[in-house]
Amino acid sequence: MAFSRITIDPAKMAGVPCIRDLRMPVATVVAMVAEGMTEDEILQAHPDLEREDIREALEYDARLPQENVHTA
Repeated sequence: MAFSRITIDPAKMAGVPCIRDLRMPVATVVAMVAEGMTEDEILQAHPDLEREDIREALEYDARLPQENVHTA
C-alpha cells in the first residue's frame, strides 16, 4: 500500500514519519487516538490535519510490525 500522506525526510524531524511534511509525527497522531481523543477533537486541536491524515497514520502504524514500511 502506498502512503500518500506520510512523509519521511531525513532533513526534517530526523527522518521520523510525519503527516504531509507538517512536522506532525505519525506516532503523535496515533498516541492521541490511543489516549481516547476522537477524530473531531484531534482536528479541532490541530487544524492543519485532515480526517484522512488520521486514518492513514493509523493504517501506517498498523502495518509497521508486518512490513518494513517507508515512503518518500
